[in-house]
Parts: sequence; structure tokens; C-alpha cells
Amino acid sequence: MAKSADWNAIWLAARERMRRDMGDAVFDAWIRPLTFASADGSDIKIGAQTPFARNWVAGHHLQRIDRALATESGQDVTVEIVVAAQRPVVAATTTVREAAPLPMVETDKAEGRKALSTKLLQNAQTFESFVPGPANEFAYRAAKALGTGENEEISLLYVHGGFGYGKSHLLNAIALEAKKRGKRALFLGAEDFMRQFLGALNRKETLGFKEDLRAADILLIDDLQHLCRSTYTVSEFLHTLNAFSDLRRKLVIAADKAPSAIDNLSADVRSRLSGGLVIALDKPDRATRVAILKSRAIEFAKARGLTVPEDVLEHIADNEESSPRDLVGAFNKIATYADLTKQPLTLDAARHILGQATVAAKKTSIEDIQRKTAEFYKLELRDFQSPQRSRRVARPRQVAMFLARELTMRSLPEIGKRFGGRDHTTVLHACRRVAALCDEDTMFKQEVDFLRQVLSRNTP
Repeated sequence: MAKSADWNAIWLAARERMRRDMGDAVFDAWIRPLTFASADGSDIKIGAQTPFARNWVAGHHLQRIDRALATESGQDVTVEIVVAAQRPVVAATTTVREAAPLPMVETDKAEGRKALSTKLLQNAQTFESFVPGPANEFAYRAAKALGTGENEEISLLYVHGGFGYGKSHLLNAIALEAKKRGKRALFLGAEDFMRQFLGALNRKETLGFKEDLRAADILLIDDLQHLCRSTYTVSEFLHTLNAFSDLRRKLVIAADKAPSAIDNLSADVRSRLSGGLVIALDKPDRATRVAILKSRAIEFAKARGLTVPEDVLEHIADNEESSPRDLVGAFNKIATYADLTKQPLTLDAARHILGQATVAAKKTSIEDIQRKTAEFYKLELRDFQSPQRSRRVARPRQVAMFLARELTMRSLPEIGKRFGGRDHTTVLHACRRVAALCDEDTMFKQEVDFLRQVLSRNTP
């Protein structure tokens, strides 16, 4: 039987036992912030900082705490989680009876804590402006049903597809509809989630981060594949999945691949995601491509008073490899030309404006560039996605980024995403570095020129 004076030491030992059993990530998030509050015989009170933390720990970790304390004390105990202000752990030599019980303070957000920021919603990206077709209609209808509250049975929606296929548009539209209904929608990119969580971790504000996150009625996370670079954030994301399931709230996720195809995703997270409504967005068929362009042409005519001929729209739609984003980009290019030059927008003019870009888009892709560059430098394709910074990998990766910018119409952020989720500044640095090396090193320039020639011949 433990004496009352020993309970603080027992709590310290129990914490260490739980850390070994749970792992550092879960322990740091939920157990480390707890404090020993008081003991009355075998009735133990453990203090949490906020009501949310108290409820979560009581619902998910109470039995583990009970077992750890019972094992370390050698007796049966009854554990209660209470709300108590944070204080340093009392040294093991101090008696529990001498230490005043922690005040039961219902705390709100800590003063001065950084608020969780959300993406700025785009008012133009609504369900009305989204053009559905065979490749995306299922995702469109599911997203609309969730956003408008038409179907309350959809608790987890996961949409995936290539870049520019409309995933972000659907998430934005859901958030706008939720806002109309007075619901709190929190829209985060995966990198935003990761950056803000790690920032809260460094500032010791993780409980506040969790409270802000779980206060949302609908949580929307874009580009999930970028989340998987951090063990801590994957662990926190699993907690979020579980919390939203327990609270019967909505979670909407977009990624470039299905859950089963995302690298470095833990089995429990993958299982959770696969249990939701998982829908793929594919390349639009020609009729949908034409419909997208006609919709954009109507908007342009209202805004500028200029009409884009239908044969020009048909010409743009002929590119089978175009995503909706590519189509809008091509349309904007010719429409801006017509607006600035005040010249009639004929089919010949459109062919001239888009000719080189269209050929380049058909000639090669980022995947082609990665494959050929990897073959040339005797690397694996996955090396371009990895965080490795060794010269053997980093220099070829820079070359592939340089060629991707030169030979495709992809933007710097899009190129960065294809190379392991790197940001646009990394791609820009790579392009500048390769260009400089070509000026300094004749042999290196020959390597780059050779790869450019191989890719321009559209070698499979």
C-alpha cells in the first residue's frame, strides 16, 4: 500500500511507463500536459488544462492511466480527470498533503495564443460554377450533398485525382455552403495543417490547436499527400480523424492519390480514410471540356463584352491531355490577347497563340522528364520525391525541375508538388542553379542539352 506522500513519485513513474507504451508523439500530445492534482486514499485526481483535454483524455486514455498507476502503486485505484491549471510537477520528496490542490479553473483559449488560420475562400469557386461531367459528377454530387446538408450520412468524404481536376474547387464550394448555413468550416492545406501544428508544438500550445481544430463543424484538408512528411503531424491527423468520428462532425479531404497509394501513410490512417466515401476525379471527356470552356466564355463576355467563337473553344478542347485548370489557362491566354490587341479572335489566331504551348504540352510531361532524367543519372524515380539532399540525388532532381519548367506549361508550385511537395522557391532556386552551372560547366551543359533533345523527340 502506497503512502499518501508517495503518490507524486508514483505519477512520475506511471508517466514514464505510458511514454514507453504509447510512443513520444501521442504521449507528448495528451499525457505530458497532465499534472497530478490530489489523492484521497486510492481516489486519484489527474489535472488537464482545458475542458476539451479533460473530456478527450477521459474518453480515450483513462484506462491506460488507471493501469499505469495501479501497476506502479501495487493497488487498485480510481482515477478521475479534472480541469486544473498547469503547474510544475512537485518534487518526489514533497508530500501530497502539503501541496495545495490545484484550482479547478475552466480555461478558455490562452491569452496571446496564435489563432488557427484558414484558407481564404474564393467566392467564384461555387457549386454553380463547377462543371460536372462523367469524370467528376459523382464527386460533385457527394460534395454538394455534404455541403448543403442534404445528406447528413456522409461524415468523411475523400476525393482524389490529378492536379487541376477540381478538387480544391469542390472543397471551397463545400466551405461556402457550410458558411451560408451558419456552420463553422475550417479549410486548411495539408502544409498549413503541418506548419501550424508544429508551430503550436514548439510553443507548447498543442491543446489550443486541438481545440480550435475540433471546434469546426466541417474540417476540409487539401493536398493530404504533403502531410505525410512528418510523423508528428500524421499522428495528430489520426487523432483528428478519431475525434471528428466521435463528435459526429464532417471531414473532407482531397489528395492526388487514393489512400492506399499515398506513401508513408500509416496503416491506421489509411484504414480510417478508406472507410469513408472515396471518389476519384478523372480527366474530363471532350463534351465536358467544351462545357467548361463555354462557361468561362460566358463569364468573359459578361465582364469584357467580348465573344470567343465556338470553333476556338472547340480547338482548345481538342487537347485530350488538358485538365480543367489547363483549359482555363489556355482560354485566359487567348482571351487576354484579344482584349489587349483588340484584334478579331479567329481560329487561325488561336492556333498561332496556343501553337507552341500546345505542342509542348503534348510532347512531354513532368513524368516523362522524371523518368528520362532518372534513367540518365541511374536513379530510382522515388529519389525525386525523397528528402535526400546528397549531391548524387539533388543535382539530377534540380535538372529535372529545370526541364519541367522549360518543356511544360506547369507552374512552379505544380512542379514542386510533383517533386515530393517542394515549394515554388525550391523549384526557382533549382532552375537558377542549373542555368548558372550550364554557363560554368561545359560537360554539365552537354548533359542537360542531351536530355532536352531526348525529351523533345518524345521518346517513350
